[in-house]
Amino acid sequence: MTATEARRTAQQYDPLGAMGSRPLAVVLGAASVVWALLVSIFDRDVAGSPTLSALTVLLIAASGAVVVTASSPFRAPFPRSAYVAHVGLLGLASVASVAAQWGPDRSALNDFMSLITATGIVMVAPYRPWTDLTIGGIVLAAVNAAVWGLGAATFPHEVPVAVAAFLAAAPTLVLTAASAVFAWTFAGLAERVQIRAGSYSVERAERDGIAASVQQDRSTILASDVAPFFAELRTREVITDADRARAREIADGIRRSMVAEADRTWFEYAVRIEGGAAPVVDDPDGLIATLDTDQRAVVRTFLRAALRASTVDPAGFRAVVRRADAATAPSAQAPATGRVLVEIDLAVADSDIGVHRTFDPYFAVLRVTFPDLDVAVRPSALTLRFSYDQH
Repeated sequence: MTATEARRTAQQYDPLGAMGSRPLAVVLGAASVVWALLVSIFDRDVAGSPTLSALTVLLIAASGAVVVTASSPFRAPFPRSAYVAHVGLLGLASVASVAAQWGPDRSALNDFMSLITATGIVMVAPYRPWTDLTIGGIVLAAVNAAVWGLGAATFPHEVPVAVAAFLAAAPTLVLTAASAVFAWTFAGLAERVQIRAGSYSVERAERDGIAASVQQDRSTILASDVAPFFAELRTREVITDADRARAREIADGIRRSMVAEADRTWFEYAVRIEGGAAPVVDDPDGLIATLDTDQRAVVRTFLRAALRASTVDPAGFRAVVRRADAATAPSAQAPATGRVLVEIDLAVADSDIGVHRTFDPYFAVLRVTFPDLDVAVRPSALTLRFSYDQH
């Protein structure tokens, strides 16, 4: 596996799948808080410190809140900083839990943190690469082993210190291994699927579609203009100056059509076949053609869904594509490379809730593909803004 693959996550390969697994993270986070609270109140064999017990529950709740917030499709991809905070809060909760019940704790059943740290790694398995999961799990297992081992050494019991430390770390190690294997296997399979899918790329499919559209347009011109004109000439004995002018007009029309077809981008074609009009795509430099295959597939999928939605008026579609430096400083000479800014406006006859209900899955995919995606929902309007590096 390459370094790039190691950094990619299940969420980045399959954002809709990660979006579907988010309720599991919510349930695990809530269950951890409830379990810690119940055990701390009703099932402790050491009086301990109520303050530290409350702190433990609060730290667990905070770690769950971090995961629930960062796993939102509107904040994708799940940032490393959120993962570090999640692991750090769980580690502090483990220390606080042992400190809260400092004493001769003889029952392993009420030592809940070893399992909570284990499920804490499972919660984030779809959102972080296997390397991060492995490191975070090992850190939490080491913290559990250290604090429980210290407690066993201070208050000896029948179980040796090494065994107590191992038992405290084992659940986290086991579920960390399972989570890392899942993330590693998923990334490897997804990478191979993408490579195979690339053998018949979106570019080729779109090229075939554009060719068919060009052929259809030319057939339309021939049927509506050229054929009737020639049929009319056949009935005449003399060709007049008006006939010659009409022939030049038809030839100029065909020439303009061919030039427009040559300049038409895949983006304009995608808008056109879904009911929009190509002139509403303001991309004088043809920058949209610099999207890579994956990005192009995502944008086209959204266009197809948006322009076919019953609440969207295709006539209200607008798109502006500019170089980032040209957008910020129009008078400056734009370099050949740089970031490209894309703004898409849609006329939507729906409420904010209706827009999100219809397009949230597409927003999730777009946000993973374009991390700086900005979605603005206004009355009767939807605006998307994102940028990317030219390829």
